[in-house]
Formats: sequence, C-alpha cells, structure tokens
Amino acid sequence: MGTEIQQEHAISELQRLYLDLMKNTLTRYSFGEPYREIIYRRGSWQRFIMAPVQSIMRLKGYVLCKPGTFSRERRESGEDWPSEAETMIGLKRLDNIQFCVTQVLANGIPGDLIETGVWRGGASIFMRAILKSAGSDRSVWLADSFEGLTKPNITNYPADAAELRKEGFWKFDQLAVSVEQVKINFQKYGLLDSQVKFLKGWFRDTLPTIPSDQRFSVIRLDGDLYESTWDALSNLYEKLSPGGYCIIDDYGGIPACAKAVEDYRRAQAINSPILKVDKTGVFWRK
Repeated sequence: MGTEIQQEHAISELQRLYLDLMKNTLTRYSFGEPYREIIYRRGSWQRFIMAPVQSIMRLKGYVLCKPGTFSRERRESGEDWPSEAETMIGLKRLDNIQFCVTQVLANGIPGDLIETGVWRGGASIFMRAILKSAGSDRSVWLADSFEGLTKPNITNYPADAAELRKEGFWKFDQLAVSVEQVKINFQKYGLLDSQVKFLKGWFRDTLPTIPSDQRFSVIRLDGDLYESTWDALSNLYEKLSPGGYCIIDDYGGIPACAKAVEDYRRAQAINSPILKVDKTGVFWRK
C-alpha cells in the first residue's frame, strides 16, 4: 500500500480559512467535547435496565452523558464517537476529501460527488462547502438508510460473520440519524440547496436507481460491512470518471470492508495503488 504527499491545488487564502473553519467546527476539534453520551447496544442488559430512564430524559430534552477527556489526537484521526460533532472521521480524512475534491475541480475531471454512509452528514457537508467556495455547480449525493446499519447477512456475505459476532454496529441507535436531522445539519451551515441530493434506503435498493449516464468524480464509501462496501463499489465505480478518486473509510479498521475492496479490485483488475490517509482511511485515483 503506497503513500502520497497530499499537495492540493492552490486555493485562495479566503477559501483556506473558510475550509479550515469548517473542518474544525464539523469535528469540534477546536472546541472539544467535555461530555460523552452513554451508548448502549440494543439487546444488552445495560440498555434493558436504563431504557426507561433514558426515555423519560428524552421527553424532558435531556441525554444521558458522562464526563469525558477530550483528545485532540484521537479526534484528528477520527478514533472516537463525538457527542455533538457532525462527523466522526477526523481532520485527516477531511483533509483527504479536500485534496480529492480540489484536484478533480482543478483538473476538470467530470462528475458529481457521492458519499455512501453519511451518519450526521459532516463529510458531505464539507464536500458541499468545498464546491460552494469554488463556485462549482456540481452536486453532492448522500446515500444512506438513515436508519443505521443493516444487520449482517452472513448467508450471502460470510465475510461479515465477524462483524455479527463483535460489537454489532447495527445495534447502536446512535448510528441511526434521520434524513430530516441531516438536512437540519446542512442548514446550520447554510449549505442545504438544490445541489444536495438524498438517496434514502439500503444501498442494494437505491444505488442501482442512479441513472446509467450519471458520472462522479469522487466516491467516498463508508458502509463498514463487506455487503455495503461491495454494493457501493459494484454500483458506483463504473460511474467514476477516469482521474477521479475512490475513498474507502474503513479499509484499515474493518477486515470485512478491506476484503470487499480487495475482492472487487481483483475482479475488475484495478491496479491503481492504494494510498493511506490515516489508520483506517485509504484512497486511490482511477
């Protein structure tokens, strides 16, 4: 796996200040988060005991939290689950998005931008911010169930068996963020407009509905599982323009995701070197 010095195309000082502010705000890197929301998995005994208490608290507008120590190092690399931030991918992966998007704009690589698996929408908000700062008329597509992760289907995708046995991200309600909340998050930054498009549903159902002549210049895949990664690659990679970028969020952190990437690249004879972003994120140029 290769590495690359990410020298982005020159942008104005005003653009740089705006995008730096967006990154620091979307991650809360500059502000910190002194409290952490207490997270219980569905089906756990802790959730069974605490569910009535949390339900009552939500009716009053409260969330159960505990004091936490904020680590800028962990937030920089996207190694924690933020309580308030709109993204959990960290500064390094946002820097990578900035590099990829500014490069395709500078080099005239045709196509929109798409993220599959958006959580609170922070990475996609940042994509729209880059386009806004550049005066581009390209669109940002957000594909997500907006209901959390799907339960692993180990019959059809046995590589996901380990994810079924482990933490089971599909059991965490905190990963289920509604499309309405994501739109509100876009509105907070003044970035919800006709250049933001939503695909609500499971990837296997929504991605095949994208028109065959649609082109993308950046595809960012954050589906965690083998199934989700495979569905995204098999439906989007052929629509990625030559010279565009494919970003994989979970390659270094979830073996099932990495296997889906490797299987797809092998099947399609993709030889572009995989470049490391941080501990989990990677990308390559088509």
